[in-house]
Amino acid sequence: MGCCHSKKSVAINGAGPGIGHMGNRPSRDQYYDSHANSHTVPTATTEPPAQPKPGDGKTEEEKQVLKVASVDLKIPENAQFHRTDKYELTTDRTDGDKKLQAQLVIRRGQPFDLAVTFDRPFDSSKDDLRIIFTVGSKPIESKGTMVTLLLSDVDKPLEWGAQTLKSDGQTLNIRIFTPPNAFVAKWNFAFDTILKKGTAEKKFRYTHPQPIYILFNAWCKNDQVYMDDETSRQEYVLNDMGRLYRGTTKQIFAKPWNFGQFEDFVLECIMWLLEQAMMNYRVRADPVHVVRKISALVNDCDDKGVLVGNWSGDYAGGRSPLSWAGSVAILEQFWKTKRPVKYGQCWVFSGVVVTACRTLGIPCRSVTNFASAHDVDASITIDCYWNADGTPNNDLSMDSVWNFHVWNDVWMSRPDLPSGFGGWQAIDATPQETSEGVYCCGPVSIEAIKNGLVNLPYDGPFLFAEVNADRLHWIKDGDNWNNTKEHHSIGKNLSTKNPQGDERMDISFMYKFPEGSQMERTAVWRAIKEGSSRQDVYTVDVEDMTFDLIERDDTQLGQSFDVTLKCNNESTEARTVKITLTASIVYYTGVPVKNIKSQSFSCKCPAKASGEVTMNVKPEEYISKLVDMCLIKISSMVQVEETNQFHCEADDFRLLKPDIVVKVPSEVKVGEEYEVEYSFKNPLPRSLTKCVFEVEGASLQRPRQLKHNSVGPHAEAKGSVKLQALIPGDKEIIVNFDSKELSDLAGSSKFKVV
Repeated sequence: MGCCHSKKSVAINGAGPGIGHMGNRPSRDQYYDSHANSHTVPTATTEPPAQPKPGDGKTEEEKQVLKVASVDLKIPENAQFHRTDKYELTTDRTDGDKKLQAQLVIRRGQPFDLAVTFDRPFDSSKDDLRIIFTVGSKPIESKGTMVTLLLSDVDKPLEWGAQTLKSDGQTLNIRIFTPPNAFVAKWNFAFDTILKKGTAEKKFRYTHPQPIYILFNAWCKNDQVYMDDETSRQEYVLNDMGRLYRGTTKQIFAKPWNFGQFEDFVLECIMWLLEQAMMNYRVRADPVHVVRKISALVNDCDDKGVLVGNWSGDYAGGRSPLSWAGSVAILEQFWKTKRPVKYGQCWVFSGVVVTACRTLGIPCRSVTNFASAHDVDASITIDCYWNADGTPNNDLSMDSVWNFHVWNDVWMSRPDLPSGFGGWQAIDATPQETSEGVYCCGPVSIEAIKNGLVNLPYDGPFLFAEVNADRLHWIKDGDNWNNTKEHHSIGKNLSTKNPQGDERMDISFMYKFPEGSQMERTAVWRAIKEGSSRQDVYTVDVEDMTFDLIERDDTQLGQSFDVTLKCNNESTEARTVKITLTASIVYYTGVPVKNIKSQSFSCKCPAKASGEVTMNVKPEEYISKLVDMCLIKISSMVQVEETNQFHCEADDFRLLKPDIVVKVPSEVKVGEEYEVEYSFKNPLPRSLTKCVFEVEGASLQRPRQLKHNSVGPHAEAKGSVKLQALIPGDKEIIVNFDSKELSDLAGSSKFKVV
């Protein structure tokens, strides 16, 4: 098509910091041809013009000024093309008695079409049309917060632009180009129509009542968040259901989670959070800074963010972190009250971060690290202290090892780092330690973590310690402290959901080299050298006995369990071994709650022989002391009298809880009512009180809490609820259970809505 005006488009480039892959943007025909297999190209339509209002004291020239009668944003076509049609925001909807209009959500670096209808035909010989995009309260061109475009046939690569597709009577069909580093924000836009007559311009301005939401674009090769694998993009940007992993190193449990990033209020809520954080708009072009800010905004410590953390076991005034089944209920409460929601723990923070990032178009996944270290003093070692009698000294042990810890990976190029450190970056919203004075963490390249390059931004030493620190055991010996090292007990089975299904995927190899390999030890030494003062204790130990702490991983809640330490004497002489075993109740953060039992042994181990000692723990010794996730920590300290060899080891496991059995029809029709049945058996010899089931599912309904009567000892709890299917597709219902005596039970079931 010919241009409507001979001038070239004025493109005020709202560029932020450097972008990823650079290169010429394909022409519009090439762009659409390359996507023809999977998307419908938006097409132009014509709307009848609105009748102009009679003039009231205006001059003839003023009456001749072209006026915008209506604007069609072609939301259904653009939303499909931009893969934003899942956002409920893009459809007309109701909120109570209030009708809400559809809004346009697009991804940057990708064109979108609109149609403008005037009160008379556009005449390029006497009419000018300017399109103005603005963001923020004080837009200015020099800051990139105001962009003014003239229609042009010229498509400047990687810049703002506007192009006429077709002129049809009083309607112009226009294509708008956005740069791949446009500010991610709510953009307002307006049209200025100008009558060119003499030197005095007569102008009419039309301001559109609805903003345009511009997001990051994982499908655009020039966007920093570009991913080249469609399966990954479908999972890490578009999947609104997922799995969060918890438990222990040997007992890994998947918790279904409703991310719900397409719910009608969620995008508005996340954009509001960024506004409240007063992020500079130029910074909002760069996903590195955006995800760092998200890791701060999801906790409430500095910015009055979304979630209040609570690891006390007392959740009065809020909800137990164990009771949440997804991010939607949390964000809905936050959006309504504008106050931090009580309460969250690491997996809850991680789930909300996934929602926030995917909402903005940033590829994101939840990652669980088992036996996750919390290094308080930035030594990149975990210091454990033991009394002379073989029991742990918790007063001196400031560092801790969490049974598991959940954070997030986000995908992006890193032009601020040396080449080779783009891809997955770790961020963490759980408030543990401050970073530059704020409770946030990352993004840090996981490739840098793997290689021990801890001085690259951000927070490398802390993240490295979480996955690959050595434990230093300090043992009281009179007035002295002996130390022994445990090399391979930190950072186990790093887990995330497989993008090709619901199965767990182990990504430990992305964070660290194989345990004990030369490259893994080199990475530890490099990290210690760059970020710690502990080189002096890294000497080679001479040891001729080995020990292995064994525990059962299949113990059901309410059963006894045995703890066994195996001893192997590799020397040619007999050895006298003193052993202390301790069983404790712990929070998943590794913080001890109550001691269950300690038992000491002294035994003779013949030369070249093996043996073992066992401690039995009965249910009545632990049931009344359990907290939250029913986690048990086993500690052992061993001293070999003849050589003064010390060995310290800790392990943990989770007492198994019953799953909730969820039954739904395999197929349901849109608009049809269906029944969800749920049940489980109480494993405890006491009643469950203050019982609540919670039912929810992405694009199915808002979370629904259902109170339940008390459940007797070893009795079955069951119930049902009727729901209505509204949106077609593959769906999943999640059911959670919470009570005073037993919590964190979950179950789910998939079905199809046709």
